[in-house]
Amino acid sequence: MNQGFKCGIFWGLLFVAISGSTLLGQEKSDSAPPTPGASSQAEGGAGTKPHDDVYVIGNGDVLAINVWKDADLSRTIPVRSDGKISLPLVGEVQASGQTPLGLEEVISEKLRSYITTPEVTVMVEQLNSKKFNILGQIGRPGSYPLTLATTIMDAISTAGGLRDFAKGKNIYVIRPKPDGSQSRFDFNYKDFIKGKNPAQNIRLQPNDTVIVP
Repeated sequence: MNQGFKCGIFWGLLFVAISGSTLLGQEKSDSAPPTPGASSQAEGGAGTKPHDDVYVIGNGDVLAINVWKDADLSRTIPVRSDGKISLPLVGEVQASGQTPLGLEEVISEKLRSYITTPEVTVMVEQLNSKKFNILGQIGRPGSYPLTLATTIMDAISTAGGLRDFAKGKNIYVIRPKPDGSQSRFDFNYKDFIKGKNPAQNIRLQPNDTVIVP
């Protein structure tokens, strides 16, 4: 009888300990504030990350602007052909030519007249201003949006892959220079898929043209 009583006390204490731990974990989870821009980051997908200071925004790009705890100011908006965007309270802002981080700082500064400590996140959801071309013996030749890290192999895959009679050893990239001249970068597809010379799979730049003979 004494042994059964001790077992009952042990299981009762164990149940109380487990219940308390579970409730404490729920309380911490409920009280934690959301990270500004977290939902926008998930939706952005192939776009930029929050506070990006590398990508340069251009006309036609679609921006996700999130002002923490202010749904009326948060929105998804395209950059107009004049390079500007328009936001409530902020007015017109030059977006083209700025990085997302730089635009965050500009918008935050303008909002300080209305919000004490504005927390602004700018991400590029659609990269429409930067494009590359791919021509020749490829599945779908044409012009495509240039993402942040598009390589020659990415371009080939995006455009539907090589056609049956494509000369995979003789692919090359033409890159225009500011002075009007061009640079050429050769790419041997067959060597690359065998693991040879991986450095030839360069990242493309805006207005590059991939030629598949």
